[in-house]
Parts: sequence; structure tokens; C-alpha cells
Amino acid sequence: MPRDGVRQPPHRTFELPNGLRVVLAPIPHSPTASVWVWYRVGSKNERPGITGASHWVEHMLFEGSPRYGKGEIDRAIVRVGGELNAFTDTDFTAYFSTVPREHLSVPLDIESDRMTRALIADEEVERERTIIHSEREGNENWPEFRVEEELYQLAFRIHPYRWDALGHREDIARMTPAELREYYHRFYGTRNATLVVAGGFEIDAIRAEVTERFSPLPATGEDVAVREVEPPGRGERRAELSGPGTTPYIQIGWRSPALGDRATPATMVLDTLLGGETRMFSAGAGWWRSAEHPSARLYRALVDTGLAVRATSEFRPKFFPSLFTVQALATPGVGLDRLEREIERTVASVARRGPTRSEVEEVRTRIRRGAALAYEGASRTGFRLGYFSVLRSPAYEGELYRAILRVTPQAVREQARALFTDDGKVTVRYTPTGKENDD
Repeated sequence: MPRDGVRQPPHRTFELPNGLRVVLAPIPHSPTASVWVWYRVGSKNERPGITGASHWVEHMLFEGSPRYGKGEIDRAIVRVGGELNAFTDTDFTAYFSTVPREHLSVPLDIESDRMTRALIADEEVERERTIIHSEREGNENWPEFRVEEELYQLAFRIHPYRWDALGHREDIARMTPAELREYYHRFYGTRNATLVVAGGFEIDAIRAEVTERFSPLPATGEDVAVREVEPPGRGERRAELSGPGTTPYIQIGWRSPALGDRATPATMVLDTLLGGETRMFSAGAGWWRSAEHPSARLYRALVDTGLAVRATSEFRPKFFPSLFTVQALATPGVGLDRLEREIERTVASVARRGPTRSEVEEVRTRIRRGAALAYEGASRTGFRLGYFSVLRSPAYEGELYRAILRVTPQAVREQARALFTDDGKVTVRYTPTGKENDD
């Protein structure tokens, strides 16, 4: 397992005159190649009235460009035996296609065509409105979604992290095609994009092809900086929700550091100690879902004792300060008051006494294991190089990894004391009505 750094594959970075950043990572013996386009545009760049615009644009970039009509992008990738998808987050939107290496030109042609020239036709916007409404309604059936959405709305009053990437229901209903096109033409373009190509290819040939395909694109994309600054919290904020379901659920959040903050490595160790995994170096459930581990403190305190059927923490560092959360799903017959008291007791114990040296060493072992698996395959390589490129730089991954391995038990204790305070704390509790239609 890597001890001094993450084993990133050799890669070359360069920038075209129109501002497009390019990362090429050849994996000589890989039978596949993966093309990723990352835009530094996410729900952080929206405003009230057009929340959800980034996610909607994500959908629309599959619905027509000059060389690819509706449905043709999917067919072109599937026809050569590949796969494709996209996702929207607070800080970015990413598109990827992974294909057999001999068909790498197909996704490169697609991305160069839709980067600045997506059509976003009125009739397609209206068709997609129904799909996005259904996606939103499907998520609302899950208490976990409703609780998390409420949690962030409580925690942030000014910063755009306060709304979910899906956007508000009312904005989905009223946003016009013209507003969506304006948002796309304002932010999406070469200045705000990073192209990552990873897998089986010859680097000089692909550099020449990328230059030929993407250099003619105009230099577009306005500044995506967010100038709203969330003020410090003053005391705890709480909310009580109820609705369909049979299991009480609680989520508690505390204001957490941004990705580049000095406190982030200790916070990631704290997350692994309490929850079982850290997102960036996880050998478990993966990037988008927090994982549990039988040796984690929350699991031992709540699941092993029969108080909860699930208990974990989550810290996914973002470009700006966000939330460190703890969530638990109660065992039948266990009330939320009792669950909350045990969560508070568990985090207070870390703040009071800190972790043991053996706990920290176990955390390091788990993180090393995750780092050893980080770059398996073309798709994961494209993902990781793109993620760190769009938020910091590929080199930052190694800096962060080494900093995590240097974190001491005392540093974890100090960060727990700084983090787990009532200032900026938010708590949302969900009481089910007994109807089992949240599955």
C-alpha cells in the first residue's frame, strides 16, 4: 500500500489558447479509454428563481447539438460498446464516456460538439421538465433526502450551498427555456472546463487530436466565483419533520472546513474514526455514499447496542466551508431523544479525550487501502484526476494524502473540540407517520 503518496498514473497537463485545460493520462495496457469533461459550474452558481439550472443543463447536453441530434449521443457510445453518464454537484458538473480504446475519437467528437453549441431547444426543455419533476418527486419520497435538504437550508442563509442540486420544485416549474439557455451560454465553455482523457492511447497522437478538435472553439465561460460569504453561526438551529415511513431518522450537522483548509486532514481522520470511511480515500461504498464500518465509533455506540440500524458520519470537502454530518436510522421502538443523546455523547467523547493511537493507526491503514485502489481502471483515473483538477490541482491529492497520514491523536481531539460546538450546529429529526410508501 502507498505510504508516501497516492500512485497517480503519469499524466501530462496543458492549456489551449481558448482556456480549455487538458489532462492526458495514458495507461498503456488498458483496453478502454475514458473521456471526462468537468465544468467548474454547479448549483453554487445559481440564484433563487433558477435553482436546479446546472442539473437541468446536464440533462440538456444529451438532447441535441449540431452533429448529434436527440438520442444520438447515447446511441453513438453504446454502438461502440461503451458507457456514459453525467452528474451535477454543488461545485461542478461532470460528463464521462468510457469506450474501447480504438473508439476514443467518438467521445472526443461528442464533447467538442456540445461544449459550446448545445441546442437547448424549447420543446426539449419542456419534455425534460417532466423528467426532472419526476426525479425530484422520487427523491422526496425518501426521508433522508427531505431531512438533508432541510438541514442545509437551516445551516446556510446566504451561501448557495443552501439548496440541493436538483433545485426547488417551484423553480423547476417556472424556469423558462430562455433562462436555461442564458445560464448555459454564460457559464459553460472552454474557460470553465477541464478535459481529462485516461486509458489506452498514445499520448502524442491524442494531444494532436484534442488540439485539432477543441482549439477552434471560442473562449467562453464567465467567472464562476461565488462572492456570498456565510456568516458564522450563532447557536443551534433545529427542525422537526414528519411524513411517510416507519423508521425515525436524525441528522446533525456542524460547519466544516473547505477542501483547502488546514483543518481538513484532521477532519477527514475524524470522519473515518466516527463513520468508518472517508470519501476521498475509500475502499468501501465509494464516492457518493457514506459507508459504515464495525470498528467505527458511531457504529459501536448505536448499531452494536441496538439503538440504530444504521449510523455513520459524512464529510465530503467542498470548495467552500460546508457541513460535517452525523446521521442515524433508529431501531424500531427507539425514540429520537435517546438516539440524539447517544450521538451527542459519542462526539463529545472524541472532543474530550480524543482517539487512541491504535484508532488513528487503524484509520491510516484504512486510508492507505483506499489510496491503493484509487486509480484502478480508466474511468476511476479520469474521475480522480478531473475532480482534483476542477477543485484544486492533481498534485493536491498527494499533498492531502500525506497530510492525513501525519495527523496525530491530539490534532483530531483539537479539531473535534473546534467542530462540535453549538455555534452553527443544525439538527433535523424525522418522525414517521407509519405509512410504508417511502420505499
